[in-house]
Amino acid sequence: MRFLLLDIETTPLTAHTWGLFRQNISINQLLESTEMMCFGAKWLGEKRVIFKSVYHHGKDEMLNTLWDLMNEADVLVGWNSKAFDHKHIGREFIEAGINPPSPTRDLDLMLECKKRFRFPSYKLDYVAQRLGVGGKVKHSGFDLWLGCMAGKSTSWAEMRKYQIQDVELLVGMHDILKPWIKNYPNVSINPHEPECTACASPNLQKRGFEQTQTMRYQRYHCRDCGKWNRARLGQSISATRGI
Repeated sequence: MRFLLLDIETTPLTAHTWGLFRQNISINQLLESTEMMCFGAKWLGEKRVIFKSVYHHGKDEMLNTLWDLMNEADVLVGWNSKAFDHKHIGREFIEAGINPPSPTRDLDLMLECKKRFRFPSYKLDYVAQRLGVGGKVKHSGFDLWLGCMAGKSTSWAEMRKYQIQDVELLVGMHDILKPWIKNYPNVSINPHEPECTACASPNLQKRGFEQTQTMRYQRYHCRDCGKWNRARLGQSISATRGI
């Protein structure tokens, strides 16, 4: 099972407006729509971060490379990726006449974080620093996007560094959150011996039982990643009671 950690950056909308606050901007005031300007991606377990941008590679190569990566992936890992990254990517593909890549599992770490923890902020920079993963690259703010849109090489060098660091933060966040994710993709490949469903480690310790209304399952704790697992097959509760 291949996990692709993915993050994108987009350009802002450009529009004519009569003021700065509480503006209702109509379509005919819109000058330029938002576009994907670059992406960073990394296969889990590999060192290289793949970076493509409209400035360095052109839009066609950027989109085609991204499609190939997504088509090969089994799981896409991101932060706020379901609401932001994947919808922008889908728009770019359909506007370019590109058919969808093969179906994948979406693992949005921000949504998983919201399910289990109460942080004052769920921004990647904040949560990553709280968990000791690191922080985003400090940059020049909105001027960085303006510089990239103007084709400034110094701005693009800064953007490339910023994009790559975001992907590296995803790696660290994934490793920490993995044992907490209830429906984490099952990576176990041994049908005969118990393995951790999250990391495929056989280093499991029996720790009690999990019981449903009718079945009882052996419970295991992974000594490597810390995830709780249960046996695939259970025993009927009526059988254990001798009924």
